[in-house]
Amino acid sequence: MICGILYLLLIIYLIIEQVQIFVQLKLKYFRQFWSYIDIGIIVCSWTTVGIFIWRYQESNRLDNLFQQTNGFVYVNLEKAAYINDLLYYLFGFCCFFGLIKCIRFSRYNRRTLLFTQTIQHAAKDLLAFAMMFSIVFLSFLSLFYLLFVSELLTCSTVLQTSQMLLQIASMKYNVHQLTNASPFLGPFCFSLFIIVVVFIFLNMFVSIIMDSFRFVRDYGQHHRNEDQEIFTFICSRFRRWICMCE
Repeated sequence: MICGILYLLLIIYLIIEQVQIFVQLKLKYFRQFWSYIDIGIIVCSWTTVGIFIWRYQESNRLDNLFQQTNGFVYVNLEKAAYINDLLYYLFGFCCFFGLIKCIRFSRYNRRTLLFTQTIQHAAKDLLAFAMMFSIVFLSFLSLFYLLFVSELLTCSTVLQTSQMLLQIASMKYNVHQLTNASPFLGPFCFSLFIIVVVFIFLNMFVSIIMDSFRFVRDYGQHHRNEDQEIFTFICSRFRRWICMCE
């Protein structure tokens, strides 16, 4: 409860801070990437509070119903399970946006700064790669789903088929299931997916990242960032303060 109260106080402080930034920047506020991260944290946090209260009321209703009937009546737990799942989904999004925001806080670190600069430099190439990869992945998704929907349980739905393709891409799928489903089409589609996605597209992705990394690394050697000096200064003063406390 104490942690929850502290978290809500931090969210209220974040709201006040974002309102002040919005007043200063106005429409330019929505042109910044980190603004959407802060909005995501605020929206998910307050939605989580509402879902938590809803779950608390539902649990009290079920508890009272169970006490009144001594358990001799049918109790539908589907709604309670749905609310609980929804609450944990929101917990996941809160953690996701919070960890993304931690990257901004650690931007003074040399390695983290190098990572963010690499992603920024490769943003356009990664966007084009994502578009091409999405088209190819959807093509293979349609191929496997239409061919093996009646043969394999892992291809019974579009979602399960996409999960199967991701397992194949990570080399964690039993290919014997495809072979048993179709002696020719199974190995052929599997080999085609491995060649196109794993060997071609993944190597393309690694090449984009490596080229951007070399450019940023070479550029950083000639232009020392002042933020790194600030980070080093903060760390040294913090270590000195710890020694004084000891």
